[in-house]
Amino acid sequence: MEKVTGIGGVFFRAKEPEELSNWYETHLGVERVGKTYEDGSWWQDEGPTVFTPFKEDAEHFGASQQSWMINFRVKDLDAMVKQLRAAGIKVELDPKTYPNGRFARLSDPEGNPIELWQAAGTDAKRPARN
Repeated sequence: MEKVTGIGGVFFRAKEPEELSNWYETHLGVERVGKTYEDGSWWQDEGPTVFTPFKEDAEHFGASQQSWMINFRVKDLDAMVKQLRAAGIKVELDPKTYPNGRFARLSDPEGNPIELWQAAGTDAKRPARN
């Protein structure tokens, strides 16, 4: 069976797309899409990806009108939280450590929820391939 090999993009509507692209690049290092095809795209590090729907009334997303949330993997959650807070960005660090790692929550300037994840346990190492 043929299968997909990963996430090729995340697309969403924004009131101010250029400003929002700049915010993601400045504060999270997500390079903006190039102006031409020759400019290329942001390459992420290889690692685990969670793809799962939540119940329609799940509180995990924050506001009830939010229909999506993005989760970014980070190598050093404490350093990323410190960097974001130094830039004046409100970040909530989950005090609990879970079997799959640690998490922090923030929102982009348009109120879209973002979760940061420092993987641990089985998600911190690549599984053996068949």
